[in-house]
Amino acid sequence: MAVLKLYGISKSYQEGANTVNALQQADLEVQAGELIAIIGPSGSGKSTLLSIAGALLKPSEGQVMINGINLATLTEKELAKFRLREIGFILQTSNLIPYLKIVDQLILVKKMSGKVSKDDRDFASRLLTDLGLADKLKKMPHELSGGERQRVAIARAFMNNSNLILADEPTASLDSKRAIEVVELLSQEAKKRGKAAVMVTHDERMLPLCDHVYRMEDGILTKQS
Repeated sequence: MAVLKLYGISKSYQEGANTVNALQQADLEVQAGELIAIIGPSGSGKSTLLSIAGALLKPSEGQVMINGINLATLTEKELAKFRLREIGFILQTSNLIPYLKIVDQLILVKKMSGKVSKDDRDFASRLLTDLGLADKLKKMPHELSGGERQRVAIARAFMNNSNLILADEPTASLDSKRAIEVVELLSQEAKKRGKAAVMVTHDERMLPLCDHVYRMEDGILTKQS
């Protein structure tokens, strides 16, 4: 089942008298259980595409479907709730809150969408344990390595049981060994939990770990494998 479908996505900006075409008629489908990578030079449109897929930016043209829902039919308030419920984000840096214990980083995500139950707390502990952090639940962010902090960020992205996971350069601050570990875990979790994951990366060493690879060049998206 396709979790994410992008049809004919274009995005244009005005810069003075000039029109900048950041995206041109991009098509993309990501199935449940897949991790796909989008590569390309800086300024090619990768982050714009990810922002549109994450309902953070509206396209100039085209249609965004997540789990069969056309995002254009949602109000801004509905879109905010949908984003919290259906989309998990992993960024270049883990962006953990420095004064919260590791398990509480995940609990905070649930608090944003309502009350926190015992099941939610158990799920947070289980996610962290699955990612090899069972002995770190009560630790503070500064007590973890960079790779461990990114693993917490992966767990946090799955905390709301979101169907779509979007990762923007998640290995940028890691050495190659830890980068491979993080992407392997992201792929494993997507498959195990039946989620769709999209990763923007400059690191081509990560590509063998992905199900499909797309390249973005001058706003044009093409499938590589």
